[in-house]
Order: sequence, then C-alpha cells, then structure tokens
Amino acid sequence: MYVAPFVCYTYPMSHIHTGSGQHDHTASAFILRTDTAEPALMLHRHKKIGKFMQYGGHIELDETPWQAVSHEIFEESGYFLEDLKILQPKDGIEELTGSVIHPYPVCHETHRINADHLHTDVSYAFIAAAPPKAAIADTESADFIVVTRQELVALSDDDTFANIREIGTFIFDVCLPQWVKTKTSKFKL
Repeated sequence: MYVAPFVCYTYPMSHIHTGSGQHDHTASAFILRTDTAEPALMLHRHKKIGKFMQYGGHIELDETPWQAVSHEIFEESGYFLEDLKILQPKDGIEELTGSVIHPYPVCHETHRINADHLHTDVSYAFIAAAPPKAAIADTESADFIVVTRQELVALSDDDTFANIREIGTFIFDVCLPQWVKTKTSKFKL
C-alpha cells in the first residue's frame, strides 16, 4: 500500500495545542456550486498561506466539528448553513441512544503544519444552488475562485495543495453522483 508523505504547510497561525507533536483539530467545507453551467467547486485564497483552499478553521475547545464548520462557512463564504445541502452516503447511522449524530465527512485526515505540529481535519462536502446571501467577514479573504473538476485538476502546486485537489476530485467523482443531498438542518448544532 502506498502512503503519501505528510504535506508540510509553513505559515504562522494560532494553535490550541502548542506542545511538541500535538495536533489541532480543524473542520472544513468543500462547497460545490450547482447554479453554474456545470458543477464547480468554490475555493478561497487563504490570507496567511496564499493558496486556494476549502473553507474552514480550528475547532475551538467548546465546539463540535459541525459547529466549527458552520461558523467557518458563514464567516469565510457568506453562506448560511441552511442555504446549503450536505452530501451524505446513502447508508449511515441515523440515530444513537444518548448521542447527537453529526454528518459523515468526506475525509478525515492529518497533515503536517511544520516539523513539530499537525492538523487533523474533518472535511464535509456541501451543495450550493445559489450564490451566498451574506457578505464575507471583514477579516476573511474575499479572493475566491469557482472551478470545474477539470480546472481543479489543472491548478498547480503554487495555486493549491495536492490533497485539496484529491479530496475535490473525490467529491466530483464519487460524492456528487452517489451520495444523497441532505438538508443541513437534519444535524443539530
């Protein structure tokens, strides 16, 4: 089995866990627009990294991944969670006694930020049938692109990271045609 080496992101940002070898947990959103000629993925240019990425950020100590991705989507893209649908596998656990069920992620992976710190990211795939209704927060990047699958694959390593292209193509190729478009309100914040 081939195991890809960790991607190393070299940029400064605040972290909850600062000890050697510790992980910060992040949540992210890949938003596919379906109001375009063909489905297209929205990516924004991260202000600190300078590359096009999915929307997302750190999961704070007092929130779940679903809560984190909800507020990150609003702040960074201008979408209200209720204006999106989330792609979910056809079969999944619907209910657990004494638990709150969160959506199934498209990917849950770990990547290296620097030699001593890692991020473990839970990525979700969303569908948007219209442009966002709200403005992007003043502190966030307003530089974004909307790319088809072909355009995503053509982005260079200077423009984005390989793992973003890989997760994005999985969403185009597997999730969009095979998963169910589910109301986000199905999942409690």
